[in-house]
Amino acid sequence: MSVEKAEEPDKESSRPPKSLTKAPKNGASLASGRPPKAEKSRASVSHKKTRDQIRSHHQLNKQLAAAQAKGDDVEVAELKKRIEDLGGLQSYQLASIQGQAKDRGGDSSTILMQWLKPMAKQMVSREHKIRLLEIGALSTSNACSKSGLFEIERIDLFSQAEGILEQDFMKRPVPDSDLKQFDIISFSLVLNFVPDPEGRGEMLRRTCQFLNKHARRAFEDELQAVFPALFLVLPAPCIVNSRYITEERLTCMMASLGYVILERKLTAKLVYYLWQLRDKPRKDKQDFPKKQVHPGASRNNFCVVLK
Repeated sequence: MSVEKAEEPDKESSRPPKSLTKAPKNGASLASGRPPKAEKSRASVSHKKTRDQIRSHHQLNKQLAAAQAKGDDVEVAELKKRIEDLGGLQSYQLASIQGQAKDRGGDSSTILMQWLKPMAKQMVSREHKIRLLEIGALSTSNACSKSGLFEIERIDLFSQAEGILEQDFMKRPVPDSDLKQFDIISFSLVLNFVPDPEGRGEMLRRTCQFLNKHARRAFEDELQAVFPALFLVLPAPCIVNSRYITEERLTCMMASLGYVILERKLTAKLVYYLWQLRDKPRKDKQDFPKKQVHPGASRNNFCVVLK
């Protein structure tokens, strides 16, 4: 397993060039001596707006699920109206697409392609392409799509139903044959948008039913060491700064489902994992209730429950 830590910014590269700090010569005006205005502030404002849109959709749908569970019809109607006022599913999807732009941190699947690069020749030479299921996929121009290595099926994380966002993946029928199952699933910034801890645990459990565990026998040795696999990406604070989950707890949770960690990369904003589904699930080990394991006033409440 390879582990990469978040990179420190290069202090030298962050300094302005000396030529930009000198006074203008030959009586040139101050305006003519100024460097062009940076576009960074404009991008930052746009990034904040995008982030706030996504967060608002997430919070409102979480509140809506709670109101529906209580049977509070008045609150349900009010929350549905607020979601519709935000633009509904369309605005949520547009914000999510914008969040994958290069100036926002880029395409997370580039990390997956880096990890699979040593196996690219074996993947290309196969008679049948590796089957990839992308959950929450809103772009067809990411690194996985451009690689030509996969037969890709994409489904949105959410669909619009009665004015709310419903989870497509959880309602999708489980594949009833090996031919309909997948060799790898991409879960990039998906789990954190599921509104409740129990739903997140069930979503992880459900991935096992979509992966083809029998296909390993048909793979070459090097590919057998990777597939079937789950590519999981989360905001870094979900793991490193949560009261209810740590990386050790996540690893134990995934092990109870049959997963073994192959790769991990931590950056300032995101944490990336590549897991292989290698073992049979151990239901007797799946006892992960909501429990405070990393106390602290500054911690967040991200949690995954599996039981």
